[in-house]
Formats: sequence, structure tokens, C-alpha cells
Amino acid sequence: MATGIVFDIKKYAIHDGPGIRTTVFFKGCPLACRWCHNPEGMAAATQRIYHKERCIGCGECIQICPRKALRRSAEGIIADLPKCDLCRACADHCPSEAVEFIGQNVTVAEVVRQIEKDVAFYDQSKGGVTFSGGEPLMQPEFLLEMLDACGELDLHRTVDTTGYADTALLLKVAQKTDLFLYDLKLMDAENHRKYTGVSNEQILANLMRLAQNDARIQVRVPVIPGINSDAENIDKTADFIHSIGGVENISLLPFHNSARGKYGRLGMQWISPHIQPPTARLLQSVAARLKETGLKVTIGG
Repeated sequence: MATGIVFDIKKYAIHDGPGIRTTVFFKGCPLACRWCHNPEGMAAATQRIYHKERCIGCGECIQICPRKALRRSAEGIIADLPKCDLCRACADHCPSEAVEFIGQNVTVAEVVRQIEKDVAFYDQSKGGVTFSGGEPLMQPEFLLEMLDACGELDLHRTVDTTGYADTALLLKVAQKTDLFLYDLKLMDAENHRKYTGVSNEQILANLMRLAQNDARIQVRVPVIPGINSDAENIDKTADFIHSIGGVENISLLPFHNSARGKYGRLGMQWISPHIQPPTARLLQSVAARLKETGLKVTIGG
């Protein structure tokens, strides 16, 4: 049985596909989008997070650490990460829950047991299970076994993907998937690489292949003011979607900066402090421009 690493299993999700869903967040992503609201999903490995505002300074974690990797400082309790082996002893013994570890190794059976608890909600709402991230296609064996297990339970299966993956793998996943939530961020290749770290060539090619194979697809476009909300990018997005056909609708996902605090706790730099959430007027303008081409558009998940 395959194992995977996930950073969250969200119950009663209503924005990750139809109905009430359980969303399983896979750790690891090949993109590094400057606006990412799930930075804890970027790295493939488990990460240690320290919440300074919760720390009461008791020092119990320092005493319990078997690797002697912790010390006091003006910034609170600091971890010497090269020494830390992620044993979780500090988190287990912290009385104020100031330390947590993001990323847990799980088996397919363990996740299925969590999913099975909510089957009644799926049946009533025509919901199911969504595999998100990070990028679930970075853990192919685990994803494929999870899709098989959910198929055996006759559950609706959705995969939320960047599309940046091997085409053969994606088509194999498509055989076991009822719906794709497919991200389209930028149409210009140079800008896509600048803001996400990778080319969009494979992403666009894979979306075309999914459409050619009659996969059910909802395209998701994050609306990032000053980066991809301009008329040229929106028009090129609409042109491409019309050219491939098969896309059921487009969801516009407004950028928000609520993840800023996550970056600090993860020891990561918030690299786009200048980006502001789109106004309602901008969102409506983008939606109207897409609708004018005949596309079905929603704002939000």
C-alpha cells in the first residue's frame, strides 16, 4: 500500500468541487507562485512551525529535545534545523501548542478511514473527495491508489492540479477522476516563468490533452491585480479555452493576503508585499470580459 505526505485533511469543504467534500492536501508543489496562499504545501518534506505568540517560555521543549537542537533567543525558542530530525518531541510536550509540524506521512487506508466518516454528507449533497495541494500529481502512486480506493466506495473524485506534470501520468489519473479543477495563471510564457518559476508550455499542452480525452474540466483563474488581471491576459485565456473546447466553466479566485503570517512562521519571505486583493469592481470586470466571449464564469470556488 502506497504512503503519502499530506498537510491537511479538510472536512465539509464547499469550494473544492460539487457538494460537501473532504479535501486532502498533498505536500509538495513544482511551482513557486508569488501569491501562493498555501505556502505550507510548497515543500515536499515535513516542516516545523514555531508560533512565538503562543510560547510561554517554559523551556520544556529545550529540555526534552533529544538532539539538543533548541535554544532561547530574543526571537523566542530557535531551532537549529540541521540538528533537528523532526522527531516531534517538542510539539508533543509543549503545553501551549507553540510548535507544530506540517506534513504527516499517511497510508491510503488511514485517509480512507477519515473519508468514510463523511459518506452520509457526500450522499446528501452529491459531494465527494478532492485531492489538492501542493500538487497531488507529485505523489503519483499515492494519488492513484487513493483514487482507486475512493472509486471502490463509489465516491465522486476531483483532482485540483496545476497541470505541471508528465502527460502520461495525467491521462492515467484522468481515467480515475470525475472532475479536474485546473489552474490557469498566466498565458504569456515569460511572465508565467517570472511569477511561478516554471514554463506554462506543459500546463497548456496538458489541458488540451485532457479536453481531447473528454475529461470534465473546470478552469480556475486566480485574479492577481497587476500580474494577470489585464485585458490582454484575460482575452488570451478566453481564446485558449475556446480553442480546446470541453471546459465546463471558469472560476475566478480572488487573491487574498491572509497567508502572510504563514510565511513568517515557516521561515519564508513574503515576496509580494505590493500585491493587493482585487476590488469587487475588478472581479466583475474580468468576469464580464470572459462572459462576453460566451464562457460560463463564477467568482469564487
